[in-house]
Amino acid sequence: MISKNKPAFLDTAVTRRSFLNQSSKIASASALASISLPVVHGKSSDITQLALVGCGGRGTGAASNALSVSAANGPTKLVAMADVFQTKLDQSYNGLKNKHKEQVDVPEERRFIGFDGYKKAMDALKPKDVVIFTSPCAFRWVHYQYAIERGLNVFMEKPVTADGFSSRKMLELNEQAKKQNLKVGVGLMCRHSQARRELKARVEDGALGEILNMRAYRMQGPIASCFSDKKPPEESELMYQIKRFHSFLWLSGGSFSDFFIHNIDECCWIKGMWPTKCHAQGGRHYRGDKVDQNLDNYTVEYTFPDETKLYFHGRNMAGCHQEFSSHAHGTKGYALISGPGGHRSQARIHQGQGADSAPVWTFGQSSGSGRPTRETNPYQDEWEVLMDAIKNDKVHNEVERGVQASVVTSMGRMAAHLGTEVSYDQMLNSEHTFGPGVENLTLGSASPLVANSDGLYPIPQPGIKKTEY
Repeated sequence: MISKNKPAFLDTAVTRRSFLNQSSKIASASALASISLPVVHGKSSDITQLALVGCGGRGTGAASNALSVSAANGPTKLVAMADVFQTKLDQSYNGLKNKHKEQVDVPEERRFIGFDGYKKAMDALKPKDVVIFTSPCAFRWVHYQYAIERGLNVFMEKPVTADGFSSRKMLELNEQAKKQNLKVGVGLMCRHSQARRELKARVEDGALGEILNMRAYRMQGPIASCFSDKKPPEESELMYQIKRFHSFLWLSGGSFSDFFIHNIDECCWIKGMWPTKCHAQGGRHYRGDKVDQNLDNYTVEYTFPDETKLYFHGRNMAGCHQEFSSHAHGTKGYALISGPGGHRSQARIHQGQGADSAPVWTFGQSSGSGRPTRETNPYQDEWEVLMDAIKNDKVHNEVERGVQASVVTSMGRMAAHLGTEVSYDQMLNSEHTFGPGVENLTLGSASPLVANSDGLYPIPQPGIKKTEY
């Protein structure tokens, strides 16, 4: 039964558990079901070739991490690149070539421009090689489907999905990937942080007692492309939106999904469970002529199965207090999970309920006279884990938890945008598809999202609109 306060499309006909139980049946109707695919085993000492699909800053960084893996998990070589923007591809290529000269072998004939470039880049690889997906998540399921057909291992950036359709699609496709023994990493690198992993182990051993509540903050200025001015008249609407993908919900889930997922995911991981529901609010202020679809500030109350809470606070506004941190409060004390200023954790446990109380444990601090341990880079660590799994044929597939983190993030965003309570199962089963037909886009296509005659795009209107836009 749907509450009268919830829009009808938020039906709960399929729960996450029942969906996964039925996934083999669903997969039989997919494009992959009739394809006979070999099981992909681990690599030995030969070179692992890489293809980069999506050559922006995060893609370039991920490729650099892949080319920097330790000798035990290498060697690696970049052999193909694809993007829809020539300038982005050229900048990425030049940067990677300057830094990793001997490991970048991407002649012009293996630098592909266009919406079909992902296929051409993957066709340059052989089974068991690795393709890197760092384009906006609207295209993730399309690219993942072809990687599975080609028998390729995958690294994909977060978020994995931004709506119910793509979440269900990714879980369906992943059943095929698991049958092939493909190794898949997802860019929620906080889970590979040394400090957070040690904190997680201590929490599981009872150092905090029972976690009573959690809180997280990502409050920053107008980051990346989350604010956008009107489209220049000479630029196509589709290419303008992709260039500024943080501004548009169909491409990325907006600033909420793309940036806030890290804090939300790490808190749920430390807690050891996913929220079942949430409610939220947000606002849009001082926007002038900006045409993006984001709200400026968000506050979400997530409820876990044991009725404890996670309170998340996100903001993208100039001139305001900035903070990146996550915290847990338990019956035995308080833990700083991350922060206060970035992705390095600084994890510690205090005996009271705040940072001013006496510390019980701090990551890296030796109890003897030894030197403190400095946390390694989790962006690099996640690649070491993936390449170790590939080289030594270890089970490694992070897609399900990547989808789960994406769904939990999206349900907070949707709750704020609609002004209603949203459950995990309702988000997973949402019928509103952000980017219908993304698999058929070309450089000359119209965008799935069209501005009105004034160059403005629909924005969330809580309590009025029954979909996010």
